[in-house]
Amino acid sequence: MKLDKVKSLASKVMNIGEKRIKIAHPEEAREIMTRQDVKEKIQQGAIVKKPKKGTSRGRARKKKQQKKEGKRKGKGKRKGAKGARSKSKDEWVEKVRAQRKKLKKIKPQLKQGAYQDLYKKIKGNTFKSKKQLMNYIKQNDLKKE
Repeated sequence: MKLDKVKSLASKVMNIGEKRIKIAHPEEAREIMTRQDVKEKIQQGAIVKKPKKGTSRGRARKKKQQKKEGKRKGKGKRKGAKGARSKSKDEWVEKVRAQRKKLKKIKPQLKQGAYQDLYKKIKGNTFKSKKQLMNYIKQNDLKKE
């Protein structure tokens, strides 16, 4: 029997695709005539079942690692509006909390009444960052001598 016919018969017996059938000993496989012969050759090892091919996760792991490092997050990768990735209020809360913490830390070094004034200015969104807050304190000479 022709080898492609043997493969076809073997695939039906083993209930897998023809691509997963490997004929290890073609000479012995040519003698096959029946399903029973195929079963015997499978037991003898003349016909072998190839393992299933899976999808490799290698590329996915590499991509995940790069994202962890902060790469692949450019403008072209972003979907949705600006406020969809992080809400503007959450950003504001984060900024205000940081500024208030800094202000509390330097409170003993400030002049009389400066703390309350600065606190209200922070609440009113006067400063963009802690650095700007510190520059304002320095420029307006709000620290004690």
